[in-house]
Amino acid sequence: MTVIQKKSDNPIAHLSVEDIESLGKELDAIRDRVIAERGESDARYIRKVIKTQRTLELSSRAVLLFSLFPPAWLVGTAGLSIAKILENMEIGHNILHGQYDFMRDPKIHSTTWEWDHVSPADQWKHSHNQLHHTYTNVIGKDNDLGYGIMRVDEDQKWHPMHLGQPLWNLINACFFEYGIAAYDLELGRNLQKGRHKSPEFRARARAVGRKIRRQVLKDYVVHPLLSGPSFLTTLAATFTANLVRNLWSHSVIMCGHFPNGVETFEKKSIEGETRGEWYLRQMLGSANISGSRLMHIMTGNLSFQIEHHLFPDLPSKRYQEIAPQVRALFDRYGLKYTTGPLPKQVASAWWKVIRLSLPNRKSARPTPADELSTRTLAPSAA
Repeated sequence: MTVIQKKSDNPIAHLSVEDIESLGKELDAIRDRVIAERGESDARYIRKVIKTQRTLELSSRAVLLFSLFPPAWLVGTAGLSIAKILENMEIGHNILHGQYDFMRDPKIHSTTWEWDHVSPADQWKHSHNQLHHTYTNVIGKDNDLGYGIMRVDEDQKWHPMHLGQPLWNLINACFFEYGIAAYDLELGRNLQKGRHKSPEFRARARAVGRKIRRQVLKDYVVHPLLSGPSFLTTLAATFTANLVRNLWSHSVIMCGHFPNGVETFEKKSIEGETRGEWYLRQMLGSANISGSRLMHIMTGNLSFQIEHHLFPDLPSKRYQEIAPQVRALFDRYGLKYTTGPLPKQVASAWWKVIRLSLPNRKSARPTPADELSTRTLAPSAA
């Protein structure tokens, strides 16, 4: 994988400056149409999903009162796992993006919603909405690339410590919500530069600590105690549900920016970036997951990662609706629309993690995973 600006094969060399700006205007038109149409159907959808999720969680916790019996443990654990995935992916992630702020419902608003996650909502919104979505796949600017702990591009200098990044990635996947909390705090960078003693960092760290305590108390003390004799089995069920949720969300997010066909960019490439160029970077720096409607819901519609990155504030259920229009633009402008089934995308992302844990093989023939990066965003003179 090589950043787009250093690739000899430029897949957008055929696009002129005018082409890129025209593409931007067509994408603006798609967004404007959805903004004009959104309304009661979108509000009904998110309220229905919230009601379904809460019903599933409460019923699963009720079943876990009898989790001493293996069938009850299995049913309760499965239900709780699904409920936690729904809460994080289709509900929390999308509400915190402001997708439903147009409803002006104080109970379903990005400024008031707090999710079932150890990372405080306000800190996550800053690192994700403001930083990741602004600097998508820009090496050194987008910390979602490798979460700050992995080598994600061949142009990054290799160190022996990178040999361990498949293990770091597995551990991060298992405890993903805690990794996200540390990422939101920029814990490694602040510790390295001695900023951990600053009042601002300490205030943010205390907020994370309070959120962790609330989550641990709820999941591992209160609910197990309410199960009485089933305390230990309920405790195990909750841990398992959190593990399943973490592994699932980590996999979905990796599939959005790591698989074969996804590109990365140099920091200097975004200087003076136009609206059209920003759109183009989102298109080339994201990948989709093909699958059923149920899978799209369980991914929070991040299976339409390309559409989400183009329009992060549109209601998530609209992504499937506009995906054919977006794909038609890819075809018309001669761009590659990267998508594939979940197993393929997960395997591609993990292959990249493993490959980049090793030193570059300069003389080796490139593998399909080597095609992962993006081509230059600077169009050739037309």
